[in-house]
Amino acid sequence: MITDTQWTELLATRATDPHAVARAYAGRQRRANLLSGKGTLFLIAADHPARGALAVGGDPLAMADRRSLLERLLVALENPAVDGLLGTPDVVEELLLLGALHDKVVIGSMNRGGLAGADWEIDDRFTGYAADSISRFGLDGGKMLLRLVDTDAGTAPTLESCAHAVTALADAGLMAMVEPLPYHRDGDSLVLQEDSASLARAVTVASGLGATSAHTWLKLPAAAPEVLAATTLPVVVLGGAAPAADLASWSRALTHPTVRGLVVGRTLLYPPDGDVGAAVSAAAKVLEDAL
Repeated sequence: MITDTQWTELLATRATDPHAVARAYAGRQRRANLLSGKGTLFLIAADHPARGALAVGGDPLAMADRRSLLERLLVALENPAVDGLLGTPDVVEELLLLGALHDKVVIGSMNRGGLAGADWEIDDRFTGYAADSISRFGLDGGKMLLRLVDTDAGTAPTLESCAHAVTALADAGLMAMVEPLPYHRDGDSLVLQEDSASLARAVTVASGLGATSAHTWLKLPAAAPEVLAATTLPVVVLGGAAPAADLASWSRALTHPTVRGLVVGRTLLYPPDGDVGAAVSAAAKVLEDAL
């Protein structure tokens, strides 16, 4: 998808013409509506590398090859069912320079400071986009990760920072996508709490963040109906690491009236058989069938 000439030109632009990024933001053709004509939203997520999460399956460096990542993203974005991208500034700007984000929804990833495996992982500082830059660059919203660990004091500053971001994005009339995930510590590891009580609690905490919830969306696992019933806010279902199992769980979750779509990254960009186009098409079909 990226020729050697295009790759050389991208690297040269990065080194010699930094103002090209600003021109690319300004020249992006924006889509009129956040939702598709069918009232759904299907985004490809590409903000994992900025948090140091590079592994897919048994390959610890799967997402480290930037040309490969960009080529996979280009394949995914070519599918007309894909509404857009969720990404950090580096990835968004590379795709802008490649001309791949016209008429696509672009959600900027905001807090990537909780590096995977770090002692301070739960204190998830805002190191990416901020509300003012998302507005200034003409993006469509901002996404924040909110991992809740009752035994880790790092949860408190992350909660507060997310609340401020929700308010600032709402002031600009932009979507605030909050991903609340309850975890507990098992030794040095963080383990997602997938029971309905823990997930519903996380949903209600996230729903109440900020001065207004008017522009808040939630990004949640494909949870049980009682979890999805804990909010009136629009929900997008996040992807996991097992495509076959995900397709079935997505199908069930997408029938709930609060759920509006999918936000999936590694599951579709790095499928076991390597066929990104087929993986994206399969996810799109699940979303279409759920309408």
